[in-house]
Amino acid sequence: MAKVLRVAGEVDSWCTRCRLMLNHRIVSMKGAKAHQVECLTCRESHLFRAHPPGEKPRIERESTAAPRVPRSTVATRAEQVRIGREQNWERATGGHASTEFKPYSVSAVFQEADLLRHKKFGDGVVLRVVDTQKIEVLFRDEARMLAHSLPD
Repeated sequence: MAKVLRVAGEVDSWCTRCRLMLNHRIVSMKGAKAHQVECLTCRESHLFRAHPPGEKPRIERESTAAPRVPRSTVATRAEQVRIGREQNWERATGGHASTEFKPYSVSAVFQEADLLRHKKFGDGVVLRVVDTQKIEVLFRDEARMLAHSLPD
């Protein structure tokens, strides 16, 4: 059970002068939490610090609480997007002969679902024709906008 804190009561806090977790007297409170404390060893007054710097705070949980399930991180989401994109690319380009891929050039004209081979980006599939001179192409690593049907 948690100890009830009050002004003039005692609490363990990180002392900024002694650089130790020591017993402190509570000088002021903010709500139900200690705010300003005085070290009983060196008599220095400072803000309450529940744990040493660099140490994660301990979170007390009731035994009936369910364990916390970590949220997926941005890196994990980005990895999922990358895997999904690669799977789409493999479905679109897999099983086709290399002769079915048209070599890319800015003067060539492409339609949706055309297969193309770019010198730098590799094999790709046209996702959509954006306008008369732009296409969106899905390559293994990402989708890119490319020019097409431009005069030589």
